[in-house]
Amino acid sequence: MKLVQTLTLALLVGTGLVAGGCTTAPTKKEPTYEVADQNAFIPTNRKAAAALIEQVKGKLIADQPLIVGTVVDINALDKSSTLGRLISEQVSAGFSQAGFRMIEMKFRNSVYMKRAEGELLLTREISEVARLHNAQAVIVGSYAVAAEMVYVNLKVVQPQSNLVLGAYDYALPLDGNMRAMLSANR
Repeated sequence: MKLVQTLTLALLVGTGLVAGGCTTAPTKKEPTYEVADQNAFIPTNRKAAAALIEQVKGKLIADQPLIVGTVVDINALDKSSTLGRLISEQVSAGFSQAGFRMIEMKFRNSVYMKRAEGELLLTREISEVARLHNAQAVIVGSYAVAAEMVYVNLKVVQPQSNLVLGAYDYALPLDGNMRAMLSANR
């Protein structure tokens, strides 16, 4: 009898342990506004814009506009991603907040817009686009995806001469957010 009770107890304890292991895994905690506010992505891109602005001081005319091209994949200069488009938007916002006149290319129908790629500005197109919009400079950039980082290069280029007026390099961690933005709409 004692053996039956011991076996029954062992069976119940074992079943409880197994059943406990079968419960659903805890759900991933949703990010909060506080966590989002502390995310370094936007400040990192704004820091890049500020560094470029500092380099071009005295080289640009205050009331003449600039254009930002979409930051592109360095391995395929005719392709970008959500990441590249968002970097471009945030750098443009940084210049705009610093008082520069920025031309919003998405509202211009005279510039060819490749579907899902944004405002791609390749070297051969820069002079023509800048001339059409009377832009004194174009901000261009590229990114390279490595094992643990995304490396970004931004330049302010004078379109008439292809002279680089300013340049800035930085890295972003290749985390889940970066992977999602790189894989979206590729």
